[in-house]
Amino acid sequence: MQFKLEMPRCQRAEELMSRNVVTTTPETSLDDAARVMGQKHVGSLIVVKYQTPVGIVTERDLLSKVLGLGLFLADERVEEVMSFPLTAVSHDAKIKEVAQSMTHKKGRLAVFDVGTLVGIITASDLIKCLPEVPETEVKVDDFMTKDVVTADENATVIQIAGIMGRQRIGSVIITRGGEPFGIFTERDLLTGFLASGRALFSEVGPDCSTPLVVVPAGTSVHEAAATMALKHIRRLPVVSEGKIVGIITARDLVEAYAK
Repeated sequence: MQFKLEMPRCQRAEELMSRNVVTTTPETSLDDAARVMGQKHVGSLIVVKYQTPVGIVTERDLLSKVLGLGLFLADERVEEVMSFPLTAVSHDAKIKEVAQSMTHKKGRLAVFDVGTLVGIITASDLIKCLPEVPETEVKVDDFMTKDVVTADENATVIQIAGIMGRQRIGSVIITRGGEPFGIFTERDLLTGFLASGRALFSEVGPDCSTPLVVVPAGTSVHEAAATMALKHIRRLPVVSEGKIVGIITARDLVEAYAK
C-alpha cells in the first residue's frame, strides 16, 4: 500500500521514458547484440543507420526469429530480424496516448522531440505510473493469459528457449515434481546465457527465478502493476485455490489501461 501511494503520477511520455537509449547497427551480429543487451540490462536496441534511427531489435526477436527456429545468433545480423519502421511517440504525448500506441503497435515506443530520439518506453516503464482504475471493473482475470506453459526443471535451457521462441511467449513456469516452483524468462536467458556466451545445454532448474511471485485471482490491474514495479518483474502468475490459472504480463496491464 505504501508503494502504491508513492507510485509516480506521470502525465507525459518524457516523464516515464528511459533516456539512456542503447543503439546498434544493422550489420552487427546477433550474438554481439545479445551481449550488449545483457550487459546493459535492456531488452532492446535501437538500430541506427547513417546516424538515423531506423528500427529496433528485441530479445523476443532473438527467440522467435532465431533460437526458436534452431538457428545460431552468430550466423545472423541485426538487419535480418529487426522491426522497422520505429513506432514513435512525441515527448509530450499523454500517458493514455502512449498506452494506446503501445497496445496497437505491440512493441516498445521510441520517443522523439522535434525529430531527435530522446528516449524509449517499455511496458515496464509504463506500469510504474499506471493510473488507478476502478478496482471493481478491471481485474487481472479479464486480461491474463489462461494457457500457461510449463516445463520440468530437468529440461535444458535450449529446450526452453525453443518453446518460448516457437510459441512467442516470454516465460515458462518451471515445475518440480509436477508442482510450479519457479519461472524462466527471456530476460533470464539473455542475461544468464546469451550475454556471456554460456552453453544452453544445462538444466533450467538451477537458473530459473524462485520463489514464484504470484497474485490471487480477482486482483485489480493497479495492484498487479504495483506488485510488478515493486518486485522489478514483468510477469505474475495468477492463482486460485492454490493452482495457477493464468499469467498476467506488463503488456497485458498496459492493454487493460488503454481500453
